[in-house]
Amino acid sequence: MAGIRSTEIISVLKSEISGYRTVSEMTETGTVVKIGDGIAEIYGLENVMYGELVEFETGVKGIVQNLETKTIGVVLLGTDYGLGEGSKVTRTGKKAGVPVGSALIGRVVNALGAPIDGRGEIKAEDFFPIENEAPGVVKRKSVSVPLQTGILSIDTMFPIGRGQRELIIGDRQTGKTSIAVDTMLNQKGQDVICIYVAIGQKASTVAKIVSTLQKYGAMEYSIVVSATASELAPIQYIAPYAGTAMAEYFMSQGKDVLIIYDDLSKHAVAYREMSLLLQRPPGREAYPGDVFYLHSRLLERSCRLAEQYGGGSITALPIIETLAGDVSAYIPTNVISITDGQIFLESELFFSGVRPAVNVGLSVSRVGGAAQTKAVKKVAGSLRIDLAQFREMEVFTQFSSDLDKTTKELLDHGNRLVELLKQPLYEPKPVYEQTILLCVANARILLDIPVAKIREFCKGMLNYFRDEHKDIVDEIQSTKLLSDENAEKIRTYAKEYKNKSGYSGIPQQEE
Repeated sequence: MAGIRSTEIISVLKSEISGYRTVSEMTETGTVVKIGDGIAEIYGLENVMYGELVEFETGVKGIVQNLETKTIGVVLLGTDYGLGEGSKVTRTGKKAGVPVGSALIGRVVNALGAPIDGRGEIKAEDFFPIENEAPGVVKRKSVSVPLQTGILSIDTMFPIGRGQRELIIGDRQTGKTSIAVDTMLNQKGQDVICIYVAIGQKASTVAKIVSTLQKYGAMEYSIVVSATASELAPIQYIAPYAGTAMAEYFMSQGKDVLIIYDDLSKHAVAYREMSLLLQRPPGREAYPGDVFYLHSRLLERSCRLAEQYGGGSITALPIIETLAGDVSAYIPTNVISITDGQIFLESELFFSGVRPAVNVGLSVSRVGGAAQTKAVKKVAGSLRIDLAQFREMEVFTQFSSDLDKTTKELLDHGNRLVELLKQPLYEPKPVYEQTILLCVANARILLDIPVAKIREFCKGMLNYFRDEHKDIVDEIQSTKLLSDENAEKIRTYAKEYKNKSGYSGIPQQEE
C-alpha cells in the first residue's frame, strides 16, 4: 500500500514539475499579434510589468506601455524590419534604463546611452532605470546655493539656485538655446556637471552646439544626449528620462548637475504620436490625458538633496517653444505650473536688438532670490522697478515732446539700463563684473554718456578695475559680498575713469 502511495506522489510531482516549466515558458515568451508604425501588440506575456524592457527575436528591444486584458502594447526602440505576426518576444525582467558613470562626461550619446561621437565604447559604472521615483519631501533641502548663468539680466532679476527648475519659454528663434548654452559655458570651474538633452532637434543644430561647447572647453564637464528629429517617437520620448537618470547618478554621489531639456514641446508631440498609435483616448489638442504627469514626473526629479542623503542637486532648465507668444496654450501652462519660475523671451525685443530678449514683466524666479549672490542682490534691488517704470513711461511719453527733468532722467536712465543688459553670445559675466556694472548704473554715473557709447565705456571701465583696482575685484569674486566701503570706492573710481577717458561731459545725443 505504501509503495503505491509513494509512486502516486512521485507521478503527481513529476506532472507538476513538467506543468510548471510549461507555464513559466508561456508567461516569459509572447507572440506578436499585430505590428506597425513602431508599435507591437503582443499576446502571452502575462506577468510583464508596465515600463519593462522586452526583446524581440531580431534583437530589437521595446518598452511595455499598454497593459490590456489579453494583449500588451509595446513601443519599439528600433526598426520593425524582419518582425511580423507570430514573431517571438521575451521578457528581460528589467526596467528600461541607461548605463551611467563618469566615463560619459565629454561624450555625445543617444537616448539609450550608446555613444554616437565615434570615439569608441563607454565603460559604464552602473545601470540606472530611466523612470525613477522623485525624492520625497524629507530627502529635500531648500534652494540656497546660487547657480550663476553669467547672463546679467537673469542673475540680477531672475536668479537661479541649485536644485531649482527654471523654464525658458518663447517663440522659435528668440535665443532660448543660447541662454542654456551660455549657462553651460559659465559653469567652467564651478564644479557643476552639465547635461544637454536635445529632443527632436536637427542633427546639424546638435552638431553646432557640441562644437561650441568644445571650442569654449565646456565638453570637459558636459554630456550631450541626442534624440534628433529623424529618430523614432519612442526614442525622443525616453531621451529626457535617460538624461535625468544620468544626472541622478552624479547627484547620488553628492555632485551638482545642470540639465537642459531642449525642448519639451517636441517631447510632448512625440508622446502624443506614441499615445495615438497605442490607441489611447485623445484629450485637449489631441494630447493624451496624462500629458501633465509626463512632465511633472520628469521635472520633480530635479531637486537639492539634504546633507544626510548626499547633498547633491539637479538644476533643470526646461525649454518650451510657444506659437505667436501664446503662453496660455496647453503645454506651456502645464510646464509653467510645474516649474519654479520662467524666463520669457519676446520676439519683439529680440528683433529690436535687445538680446537676451528677456521680458521683465512676465519673467519670474520663485526660489532664486534666496540663493542670489549677496553682492549682486545688494545692487540689483531696484533694477526691475526701474525697468518697469521706464517701459511704462516710454509708452506714455512717446507722443509728448516737452518733458520735465525727472521724467527725462527716468527715460535716460532706463535707456542706459536696457543697453547695459544687452550681452553678446558666449560671453558670460562673472559676479564681480555684474556687481561693478550695476553699482555704477545705480549711481547714475552713466547718465551723461551717450547710449551708443555705453558698451564701449563699460568694457574700458572693467579693464580699468582689473588693472588698477584688482583688490576690489578679488574681494568681490572670493567673498561674493559687497561692503559699503567697496561700493563707495567703485563709484569714486568709476567717476575717475569717466573723467580720465574723456567720456564725461559728452553732449547728450538724441535717443
